[in-house]
Amino acid sequence: MKLHSYWRSSAAYRVRIALHLKQVGFETIPVHLLRDGGQQHHVDFQQRNPSELVPVLEDDHVMLNQSLAIIEYLDETYPEPALLPKASLARARVRALALDIACDIHPLNNLRVLQYLTGPLALTEQQKLAWIQHWLAVGFTAFEQRLARSAGQYCYGDSVSLADICLVPQVYNALRFNLALQPYPNISRIYQHCQQLAAFALAAPEQQPDAER
Repeated sequence: MKLHSYWRSSAAYRVRIALHLKQVGFETIPVHLLRDGGQQHHVDFQQRNPSELVPVLEDDHVMLNQSLAIIEYLDETYPEPALLPKASLARARVRALALDIACDIHPLNNLRVLQYLTGPLALTEQQKLAWIQHWLAVGFTAFEQRLARSAGQYCYGDSVSLADICLVPQVYNALRFNLALQPYPNISRIYQHCQQLAAFALAAPEQQPDAER
């Protein structure tokens, strides 16, 4: 199994967490999103994903993009530990939490959005940071309220789920961009709890073979 990944990609980070939780061996194929004009734009990678985004998972003759689709494929292929509850309503609620992050929060601080802000739109670095912090705060404020109704040790009850896999990389981004986490005690608590698990530690950006230190 091969994972085309970039060490700081939030979406690739999600897939790495899932792979380590499932204890599935994989080879990391680095795709540097900044070097050489962005290696995701090169023809060989475009053939794997015309959207020019990581991650891409190769499993024998299977090739998948979109982190949540990849994670659900892994969850169905390697059932233990389960990343979604068995009950249909609980599954829907965990998916909703995951999508709150993957669809509503993450895209607004994705690299290609930030490059457009400082490129064609000519925003300064300070203005870009203000953009990131504003939309993170909007998203985290709503997510914190949802956690007040659903969380136990983790985002949904006391088992690691797809929601936690999405949350941790987004908190990593928030810390990187200096967002104060004091207004989000549930988010902070769950993030710290997840950080104690080996799968999350192994998936961390700084532990990747392509990490830049």
